[in-house]
Amino acid sequence: MSDYNIILDTDSYKMGMYLMYPPNTEYVYSYIESRGGEYDQTVFYGLQAFIKKYLLKPITQENMDDAADLALIHGEPFNREGWEYILKTYNGYLPLLIRAVPEGTVVPTKNVLATIENLDPKCYWLTTWVETALLRAIWYPTTVSTQSWNIKQLIKTYLEVTGDVSNIDFKLHDFGARGVSSFESSEIGGSAHLVNFSGTDNIAGICHARKYYNAGICGFSVPAAEHSTITSWGKEHEVDAYRNMLSQFAKPGSVVAVVSDSYDIFNACRSLWGGELRQEVIDSGATLVIRPDSGDPATVVLKCLEILADKFGFTINDKGYKVLNHVRVLQGDGINYDSIHKILQVITASKFSADNVLFGMGGALLQKVDRDTQKWAMKCSAIRVNGEWRDVFKDPITDSGKSSKKGRVTLYKDHNGYYSDRMYANRTDCLVDVYTTGKLLIDHSFEEIRERANNAL
Repeated sequence: MSDYNIILDTDSYKMGMYLMYPPNTEYVYSYIESRGGEYDQTVFYGLQAFIKKYLLKPITQENMDDAADLALIHGEPFNREGWEYILKTYNGYLPLLIRAVPEGTVVPTKNVLATIENLDPKCYWLTTWVETALLRAIWYPTTVSTQSWNIKQLIKTYLEVTGDVSNIDFKLHDFGARGVSSFESSEIGGSAHLVNFSGTDNIAGICHARKYYNAGICGFSVPAAEHSTITSWGKEHEVDAYRNMLSQFAKPGSVVAVVSDSYDIFNACRSLWGGELRQEVIDSGATLVIRPDSGDPATVVLKCLEILADKFGFTINDKGYKVLNHVRVLQGDGINYDSIHKILQVITASKFSADNVLFGMGGALLQKVDRDTQKWAMKCSAIRVNGEWRDVFKDPITDSGKSSKKGRVTLYKDHNGYYSDRMYANRTDCLVDVYTTGKLLIDHSFEEIRERANNAL
């Protein structure tokens, strides 16, 4: 079997759906939305990469034969006639129209973000066949980008009160490459984070943005120690491990990050960094970023700041908050939206500027999300039968939150905001054609996606 077969990138029950629609169905129209969730707005991202990677390649006879063989063994019917028609009539390209809001757009939940419909009445069944692949291609990167954007908004709020907002792009670092279930999750999720921030250790995310969004170098990192590069020196030579980091990487204007809690983070801040190595840190001209990696994040970060303020001194900025000299603190353990909020609350109450802290986020950034985080769904909202369009919807009595939209819905906008109700049809339609029958119609650059997201903060 081939490495990827879009015919098989579906759920089993989809194989029989061509037999389930009303007789003489010609067109099926569906939409994708976030029905709510942890955040009340979403940052749309990820569709273009999916289209480039999977929809610009035609299906082959081998793909169809493999799918037919599997369906037979699997116990599902297979629409060989329908797929043969696509292969012969469209040279294997899927005759679909996908419309979507421009990537990077921030849209309130419960609005249409993308629509899909078949372009040939003989392929009415195709719209919902691709639901599995298309919804996954949208919900995951959009959810990661949404969470990252909301954290950026949170940090920005504290920087506006206590520090310098111009530093925000490096305040949340992607530590998530090892914490996801696959390389593909790492690259997709990693690039979704880069829509909002420029700090990352996720090389796959950078490569993904460059390959599918024409990005330049959109993510940056600094030399950083891990526990093995400290503990391999032995506990009795902990200070030598730190001194080696300074001699190797600390240069005027540079930044060097050193995990410092392999043994005793408070002793490292007080007696090693703030004692024996203090003058070497100052003389290097570098900014030393000390990284705690255990304990209660808010408690540990505040105590480290207090020790380092005593050892290295600080200035009071024009907003009345303390900014450390020569050093910063990076918390990379136990980081999520709530713990970042708590850390910022605690240090602000102690008159430390948010300039003093950075955050590294791993599994919680790229892996601790699912389709229910933002309640994603793709639903059929209209079909055309015998030349007449019909509204299609669900309205379960047991859960009004799962009620779906009716008709050929889209996304509208006016000066008051976004709407998906058809009563606003005289407003501007925000969805644009992005794919049709093997052709990508819009090729967003990563910079313009970033700009849209950033302008909405």
